Amino acid sequence: MDNKVYAVRCTDYAQAGEKLEALLDMMGGMGRFAKAGETLALKVNLLESIAPDRAVTTHPSVVAAVAAQTARAGAKAVILDSPGGGHWQNSPAALEKLYNVTGMAEAARQSGAVLNYDMSREQRSFPQGELVRSFEVLSAPFQADGIINLCKLKTHMFMMMTGAVKNTFGLIPGLAKAGCHTRFQSKEQFAHMLLDLCALAAPRLSVMDAVVGMEGAGPGASGTPRPVGLLLASENPLALDVVAGAVMGLRKADNPLLLAAEQRELGPVDLDQVELIGLDKTELPVPGYRLPPAPKGNMVGLPAALNPLVDLARRALSATPRMTEACVGCGICAASCPVKAIAVKNRRARINTGKCIRCYCCHELCPHKAVELHTGVLSRLLRG
Repeated sequence: MDNKVYAVRCTDYAQAGEKLEALLDMMGGMGRFAKAGETLALKVNLLESIAPDRAVTTHPSVVAAVAAQTARAGAKAVILDSPGGGHWQNSPAALEKLYNVTGMAEAARQSGAVLNYDMSREQRSFPQGELVRSFEVLSAPFQADGIINLCKLKTHMFMMMTGAVKNTFGLIPGLAKAGCHTRFQSKEQFAHMLLDLCALAAPRLSVMDAVVGMEGAGPGASGTPRPVGLLLASENPLALDVVAGAVMGLRKADNPLLLAAEQRELGPVDLDQVELIGLDKTELPVPGYRLPPAPKGNMVGLPAALNPLVDLARRALSATPRMTEACVGCGICAASCPVKAIAVKNRRARINTGKCIRCYCCHELCPHKAVELHTGVLSRLLRG
């Protein structure tokens, strides 16, 4: 797989159609990725039912533009994702709301794409996986002829950023996501799981919506929209994430995904290993891009002598989620907690911090910004 990443300036979603066409023309046209008679799954980022101007989801203008190009190539586009939270969020009624609120319904209407309501699942064997050899996944994207990955440039409280590789996590249905957080509790393990999952998905093309990205306490409603003015694309999801990290000013040393890829001798993991077409690399960084406030590593460089105390140290050094007065007791956090550390009592969610594994799903999925992450005194002292 080559290490080319293509970029075009796009400062307004009203330009998404023409800019996306220009981006694809640089890559040889959509015909390289979509053939007449095929059905292609457009894997978008639909974390939750929230308006597109909040920068939580892939913008519908970008989705419509890709779907329209797919149709011009003679292929059928199916827009799909499995949103975060419990099984109830994958019901037909919940999906209809999700598609309407995020603008996907309008994107489908404009482009002739189909909205996916088939949330059936299957177990997929992946013997070549280095950490995970079998995944429970949505059936629909794997029954299609191929996957096109339509990700969003966002910060992420657990993994520091979410981009092309992380977007494939939405192929895992409903509460099975929580199971992954339970099995792979460290950032390092989670990164290796994502690399295996992305390899299983093998998207033909990844397009990143970086017209307006997200900074701060992403990837959900607590993050802040940040104008970036770019559309990015690559056949290599990892290469695309290297460029996205450069846009944010995120160092490889602070990016668990790139560290895991480097450990596996996958590439690229550094910007100088990427061939950027359409833009000079010096133009990538967005000044003052705010990264997540959470500690950048669970262990913060602990000496090996403290390995027997790893779990205790992780809890002492990791940010702890706490509920604020903004909580309305909706139960989304409780439904999504992989270790059932949250219960709703008297219309207020309560977190058992002793059971909490610091995956931050509650913070990520709370639509009311009611979860705050509090860094412990020990962690603050070690970080200076």
